[in-house]
Amino acid sequence: MTAKRPARPLLDGSLLPEPAQLLEGVNEKVWIEVIQKMDEVYNDLLQYEVALEQNNAALEESHRFIASILASMSDILVVCDRHGAIEEVNPAFQRYTGRDEPTLKGTSIFDLFADDKARDKARSFFASQSHDGAQDVELPLQAEDGGAVPVSFNWTPRLSGTGKLIGMVVTGRPVGELRRAYRELRQTHEDLKRTQQQLLHSEKMASLGRLVAGVAHELNNPISFVLGNVLALKRYAGRLETYLEAVHNRGCDCIPELEELRSELRIDRILEDMSPLIDGMIEGAERTRDIVDGLKRFSALDREAAERFNLAEVVQRAVRWVAKSAPPSFTVHTELPAELPLRGSPGQLQQVVMNLVQNALQATAAQPGGELLISGELGDRELRLTFHDNGPGIPDEALGHLFDPFFTTKPVGEGTGLGLSISYGIVERHGGRIVASNHPEGGAVFRLTLPRDLPAA
Repeated sequence: MTAKRPARPLLDGSLLPEPAQLLEGVNEKVWIEVIQKMDEVYNDLLQYEVALEQNNAALEESHRFIASILASMSDILVVCDRHGAIEEVNPAFQRYTGRDEPTLKGTSIFDLFADDKARDKARSFFASQSHDGAQDVELPLQAEDGGAVPVSFNWTPRLSGTGKLIGMVVTGRPVGELRRAYRELRQTHEDLKRTQQQLLHSEKMASLGRLVAGVAHELNNPISFVLGNVLALKRYAGRLETYLEAVHNRGCDCIPELEELRSELRIDRILEDMSPLIDGMIEGAERTRDIVDGLKRFSALDREAAERFNLAEVVQRAVRWVAKSAPPSFTVHTELPAELPLRGSPGQLQQVVMNLVQNALQATAAQPGGELLISGELGDRELRLTFHDNGPGIPDEALGHLFDPFFTTKPVGEGTGLGLSISYGIVERHGGRIVASNHPEGGAVFRLTLPRDLPAA
């Protein structure tokens, strides 16, 4: 038989009632409320448990995500406290040092450098208590085989919520990889430059192809001078030969007959015409030589060396070439100073001018009287060219993309979309700028500004 538990006294000295006594007088409604409260508490506990499990799952997923990132990093990563003791490392650092994570944790990061100078340099980042850190600090790290691997380190402070230094995050990449990446970047840059040069030359050849008719007509004039003068000299040579043969055969006893023959063969007129004919041949030959030289300079691959030249002559030559292949209804007016001295590449800038003139020609092709005005102004440090046509202008939606590669408002097959883009690059390399706009009175306006001397590379 179970012994009866003695009653416990209360603070006032009275005894605690028995449970049976406490239940006396409690009705059913109270019990229902107690059970409901217990159900609510139980449901709350279940919800808290579900939320806790979800948070734990999300936390574990975050841990796995961070661990996968750290494992996939090729750069080394070390997390230290403010005294240099290692707290966390990534697999890349373990591979470079040849030590696993449990061995590295708690050890000093300073002991992993290859020499005392590197250790002192590393300690200085912790001793300074600076919040700035350091970037691209090259220090030798002990490798797995005992050798030294030069590593470019970045030191980033870890700060508490109050801004106090609590440690350091150290990242780094072996310098050998950086040098290899730099070599690959340089090679890619050289390939890009060659491709750009080939693209520039291809567009130049396309422009040259469009201007063959005009250049052929330009060459035909001086060649006609030479050919016509040569035929005249051939006739004159026959007459002179007949006259001189008569002089040698008849001697000096027939002066009247020689005078008559001289008048008949118009020897004096021939002698008068000889000098102009020869001068015309020389002029035609020189013009042909200049045109051929201009073609060679324009079509040749561009070189890095710059030269002094007169931009006004380049503009006139470009206009002459384009205008010769243009219909008679297209007119180009030039208002240029006699001298526009410039230092750069005349062939490249001639391509720019030809592109702008060609664009004006195509923009005004649908109207009967196409016109282009080219004006120039020479300043103290720069010169300016303005190309204003009387065409329909540039659509507003095209103004922002006009110099983008392969952007064109022309129908398919009538343009590559590279002319203005290449021209923009040429002007930029010369330290200048080119802008396009619409004139208030109508037509498109291209303004070209160039420094009189090339800027420093």
